[in-house]
Amino acid sequence: MAKFGKWLGGGLGWVVGGPIGGIIGFALGSVFDDTKVVVNGNQINSSTQVGDFSVSLLVLAAAVMKADGAVLKSELEFVKKFFIKNFGVAHTQEQMLVFRELLKKEIPVQEVCMQIRQNMEHAARLQLIHFLFGLSSADGAVHQREVDVIAEIAGYLGVNHADFNSLKAMFFKDAESDYKILEITKSASDEEVKKAYRKMAVKFHPDKVSHLGEDIQKDAKEKFQKVQAAYEHIKKQRGIN
Repeated sequence: MAKFGKWLGGGLGWVVGGPIGGIIGFALGSVFDDTKVVVNGNQINSSTQVGDFSVSLLVLAAAVMKADGAVLKSELEFVKKFFIKNFGVAHTQEQMLVFRELLKKEIPVQEVCMQIRQNMEHAARLQLIHFLFGLSSADGAVHQREVDVIAEIAGYLGVNHADFNSLKAMFFKDAESDYKILEITKSASDEEVKKAYRKMAVKFHPDKVSHLGEDIQKDAKEKFQKVQAAYEHIKKQRGIN
């Protein structure tokens, strides 16, 4: 399994070092006896590649799923479907073997997040949080401990409170969800609503993660569409043209 970078999506760079590299190396060693992970500490990519994003996602997903003390089949299926859609069936089978090993290991959340924050652009970090909320809601229920862990992860990743609440509101609905998605309150004027939509449309535009591949960009489009839907709901309620 010397070419493990291929099944992780390719482009592995900074992720093979630091705490993430140690965790993945442990998991790979548990699954593939002949796996050898070679880390060159003097060669670190400055930009996030597909492999870096997918490995970060696997490690953080493991931390969230372990938060409430129960690993649910619905959550495993959510992760599996995501990777099949993005990397294909063959690669996903190997990824899930490693993922199951990650679920047995204690994840040093702060250290992992600091490594991601130092090497991953903000738009990709937002996409990670969006995925984690989707994972948390995979069984149709709200698990507060999982939400707490996602909040902890978001803080370490440098995702501010407003962006966190916006992403959370896309999955956990209440009477003010549409406004939270646009990062405003119900007291906002019509002009402020329009301005907020333009701002969020730029922030969550799928082109910002286009370098991570077409399929990751499609997932980002889902987030973008939720911003559009929230804006359309508010316009309809207010009679905004």
